[in-house]
This record gives sequence, structure tokens and C-alpha cells, in this order.
Amino acid sequence: MIPTEVRALAVSASASLPAYITDLPGLLTHAQAVRAALPDNVELFYAAKANPQRPILETLDGTVDGIEVASGGELSHVRDTLPGSRLAFGGPGKTADDLELALKLGVERIHIESVHELRLLADAAERQQTVADVLLRVNLPMRVDGAQLTMGGAASPFGLDADALRECTALLRMAPRVRMHGVHAHLASGLNADQLARVAGEVVKWAVGQDLPLSEVNLGGGMGVDYDDPSSVFDWPAYGAALAGLAAAHPDLQLRIEPGRSLAAYCGYYATRVLDVRPSNGRAFAVVHGGTHHLRTPAARGHNQPFQVVSVERWQHPWPRPSVTDGPVTLVGQLCTPKDVFARDVPVRSLKAGDVVVFALAGAYAWNISHHEFLMHPSPAFHYLEPS
Repeated sequence: MIPTEVRALAVSASASLPAYITDLPGLLTHAQAVRAALPDNVELFYAAKANPQRPILETLDGTVDGIEVASGGELSHVRDTLPGSRLAFGGPGKTADDLELALKLGVERIHIESVHELRLLADAAERQQTVADVLLRVNLPMRVDGAQLTMGGAASPFGLDADALRECTALLRMAPRVRMHGVHAHLASGLNADQLARVAGEVVKWAVGQDLPLSEVNLGGGMGVDYDDPSSVFDWPAYGAALAGLAAAHPDLQLRIEPGRSLAAYCGYYATRVLDVRPSNGRAFAVVHGGTHHLRTPAARGHNQPFQVVSVERWQHPWPRPSVTDGPVTLVGQLCTPKDVFARDVPVRSLKAGDVVVFALAGAYAWNISHHEFLMHPSPAFHYLEPS
């Protein structure tokens, strides 16, 4: 599960743990495999919100067709990192300043989430005397079973329902500097390839049945990452085949997808040291250096973050080494909250104070969504495995 190079770096860099270790060659190989599984006429954009670090963006550049950003800050960061990249700007709550910036920096597509947002954009385009190219993000009345997160199909802060969609299309007729190209529909996350293919088919069927300007459909992301079984990877060839069928049936329609987690998660690792192992009412707890203020993902999603123990034989103290052998252990961090948990009651053969623990699937929605300042612990180090 953990590449040899990552394990070796975690041990050699033990003095600087906790640390994030990013396998850039692994990221590139995975992204290239995803691109190869997709039809040539389906565009692949990377959702920067998953992990916007410069080495990640630079590694993906040239393999993905563009980058999707979701704030003015992400927009500035990505444009600075990849000056020539194609950009799409999504997300709710865009400010007037965000939209002004998007026009100035040449964003290719702006995803409109509300009537008010469309009015703001039309006003900005008029003042800048430029054209804004948009997709309308739609909240379709579609039930999506088996999703880990649902963004549509019911009352939601995301996208336009039927009434708002009609109002936007009416406004567009009076906004000559806003040009509609189609729709965006990201309804749910955490789906397998068969589930996502069914959603894609329903979205395209709905879109072509509407009386709308339609040359593009952005299907968003939503590809599941299985934290319980890291070896189970989203079936990109199956999803690519489904998209190929849709593209063949609608040759005049540009399809685009925007994965984030499913591209970046597998390349990232969070390595740390075991500070203590202690019993409590029949259970064993291992306290590690760091915590969910570095890696919030397991606390936010309520799963066990997969990990491997790297045994370290050094022990500098004269008293017995706290440990657990052949039993379940709960891995927690240093925070003063019972929610600071990485994994609960996971069987281990041996875990000792001073050992190194390497958490996998930490390449997306990890450091960048964590509450860094809580208790003012130091930040982790960052290491990158570079291409040979």
C-alpha cells in the first residue's frame, strides 16, 4: 500500500515528522492512465480544491486539459502557477470582485450558480467591455443513490432549480456580453463508475431535451475514493467507455469532467511518529505527533484513514517502551478533543512509541481543509518525490 520510497523517506526524515510526502511520479502515472481511459473528445479538468499545491498543479499540467477553481484566491494562485492554463471558475458565493478578476485573467468558463451571480457578471462584463463565457450550473430533480455527498436533487445551495434556470435564460437574452455555452451538473460525490455513468447519461438526456443554447455539458467530478480499501480504485476504463458512448451519440456536444480527489488522493501520504501508547478501559490508544489539524479528512468523513506502521527499533529512554501487540488500537492526535481520531480499533501486529506511521490517501482534501491554527501546534513539513 505504501511505496518503498515513501516508507524510506518517512524514516530518513523522522526528525522532521509530521510531514506530508507527495509521490509526484505516481501522480503523473495515475493522471496519464486516467487521460488514456477517456475518449479524446472528452475534456479532463482538475478540480484544484482537492489539492492546489504548486508541485501538484505543475505535475498535472500537460496531462489535464485545464484547471477548475472555486474562489478568487484559487484563481490567482493557479493563474500564477500555470500562466497559460485553461481555467473554469465554479463554486457558490462568487463576489463581484471574484467575477471582475475572472474576466481580467481570462477565465474560459464561469459556472453560474444563481440569478444574482449572473446579474453581477453581466454588470462586470459591461463595465470591462468584454465577453463572459458561461455554463449554467443546474440542480436537477434527480435522485442519486449511494452517494457519499449530495449537492443536487433537492433543496441545495448549489446550482439553479427550474424557476431560477428560466429566470437566467431570460436574463441572458438581455445581456449581450454574457455568452451561454451549456450547463454544468455536479450532483453527487463518492460514486462508482456504474453509478456515475448513469448520472452522466441522465444529465445529458435532460440537457439535450431543453430549449437552451447547448454546445457543452460539464459533468463535474464525483468519482469515489475508497478509504476502507485503498486498492479499490475507480474504474476509469468503464467510465471512459460510458462517456465515449455519450459523445458518439451527441457528436456536436463537448463533454467535460472535473475530478479532484480521485486524481490527487493516491499520491499523498501523511507520515508521523507515535508519541505514546496507553490503555484505557480495555482499549488501546496510540497518540501520534500531529493530528486532524494537519489531516482533517478522517474526522470530516468519519472513516478510518488507512495506514502502515514502520517499525523503528531506537528507544532512547531507560523505562519500558509503551506498545500494543496483536490487538486493536485507536490512533489519535495531540488535540484536546475526542474528535481528533485518525482510525478506530484497527488491528495491528505491533505498534510502539517511537514507531513511524504512514497514512495513505492523503493527497486530497487533507492539509488544505484542516484547522491549522487550533492549539497552535507546528505545521508539518512537506517532501516531494521527484521524477527520476
